[in-house]
Amino acid sequence: MTWHVAEDDLRAYGLGELAAPMLWSADTHLMACARCRGVLAEVSDPALLDEGWERLDAELDVPRPAFLESLLVRAGVADHTARLLAATPVLRRSWLSALVAVLFFTVLATSSAGAPQSPAMFLALAPLLPLAGVALSYGPVLDPTYEMAVVSPMHGFRLLLIRTVPVLAVALALNGLATLALPSYGLRALAWLLPALALTSTGLALTPRLGPVLAPSLVGGSWIAVLLIAQWTTSEGTLAPYTVAGQSVAGAVAVLAAGLFYLRRDRFDSTSAHTPFAGFTGGGAA
Repeated sequence: MTWHVAEDDLRAYGLGELAAPMLWSADTHLMACARCRGVLAEVSDPALLDEGWERLDAELDVPRPAFLESLLVRAGVADHTARLLAATPVLRRSWLSALVAVLFFTVLATSSAGAPQSPAMFLALAPLLPLAGVALSYGPVLDPTYEMAVVSPMHGFRLLLIRTVPVLAVALALNGLATLALPSYGLRALAWLLPALALTSTGLALTPRLGPVLAPSLVGGSWIAVLLIAQWTTSEGTLAPYTVAGQSVAGAVAVLAAGLFYLRRDRFDSTSAHTPFAGFTGGGAA
């Protein structure tokens, strides 16, 4: 070595105050000069070194965003919202795979049955899938970020919508794709849409009162009961929920339940607001 970095320059280097181009020369020189590295260790502040290592460790320990989260951020979604969306349990591969499998076998069974009137099996099951997805999109049973969500400063109603809307959209989209696999039924295969919206909005509207377990369970059970009664009272022809009158009732229920859900939005932000979330472990809110 024909030259070494001056001690004052090394001290400034350690403090992060050394300016270019001397900074670049010092960087290159320190990589090859053990003597200057020793002097740098002597003149550097140990507290600053420890702080630097802590920052480096913290940066290395930060988990890398998943593909969905990165995609959402690139699409313009805020970082914290993208993290909440990506952490939604029912948007994960296991749930989506199960949903696709259920729809596939339902469509297969419907096609094999060759029902002349309507795809009753598919129309009975399809409205329940969005309801189940929304019901499982929050709560400590499946959500590893449940505690963080509960104590977050975000409005409870907005947090619920962040979790609900994408799950509902995905479920409806997959149901729509499954409908395309039943071309012989035409528009009759779309009769699940309004009942699905009615069931989901009703389940959400009842959640502040009954909790996220009991509310969707009662709504789903009521839908099954309606179908059984309709089958029992209909000797031939289309079941009542799939007629024009039945679809009109489903649309009206969806609108009314959505309005009630919006009017009760503050229930998700008071002291008892998170009780519906806690209902997964101990029942619904009173």
